[in-house]
Amino acid sequence: MIYSLKGKVLLTDGDTVVIDVHDVGYQVLVSHVNDYEIGQEVFLYTYNVVREDEQYLVGFSSLDEKNVFLALIRVKGLGPRTVINALSATTPNDVKNAIASNNVVYLKKLPGIGAKAASQIILDLKGELTGTKGDPTVYDEVYDALKELGFKGAAIERVLATINEKDAKPEDVLRLALAKLRK
Repeated sequence: MIYSLKGKVLLTDGDTVVIDVHDVGYQVLVSHVNDYEIGQEVFLYTYNVVREDEQYLVGFSSLDEKNVFLALIRVKGLGPRTVINALSATTPNDVKNAIASNNVVYLKKLPGIGAKAASQIILDLKGELTGTKGDPTVYDEVYDALKELGFKGAAIERVLATINEKDAKPEDVLRLALAKLRK
């Protein structure tokens, strides 16, 4: 298994970078391809995906990003490509905060993550990534309450995606959401 790569960026293409390591080019799938410039010296932690019909490397700029990736790919229904695409729209810390605060709405906004997967992520990973267990329905309850108060679904989702309070009670999230929606 290849644990890491250190070398120069030869090429960026779509969602991959090619890293030259002692005259061997490794194509690596990364979450934030725009962070890499041709000629730049980089160090990437890697994960080798081996499937029946394909094999590829996934690269991470930090060990924290790799650990979040490894945790997410263990969630039923989430594969390496789905997870790396989801991480391209966020940071490892934001994912951990969303899990800690039971923020299903934030997780649903990530590419490739639906409502069922978002709830499953919280149920499976809350204790592992955040050290606590919790109820993933907190944000659903707040969403329903705000909807009953007459707020539009898109506005509610936009606001709830910005609130990541650890161990928040529904009334705490509702108070914060109302303050943001009234601005």
